[in-house]
Amino acid sequence: MLTMAFVTILYVAGFVFLYGVIRVAVRHALEDLDTRRAEALRPGPPQERPFAPERFLAGN
Repeated sequence: MLTMAFVTILYVAGFVFLYGVIRVAVRHALEDLDTRRAEALRPGPPQERPFAPERFLAGN
C-alpha cells in the first residue's frame, strides 16, 4: 500500500514538473518571438536589391 501511495505521488509530481517545463518553454518562445518581431520592425539601412538579375535579358 505504501508503494502505491509513493508511485501515485511520483506520478502526480511528474505531471506538475512537466507542466512547469512546458510553461517555461512557451514563455521563452514568446519572448524570442517578441524580440525577433521588434528587430524586424526596427528600421535599418536601405538595401538595394535589383528586381531581376543583371543577366536576365542577356540572351536577347
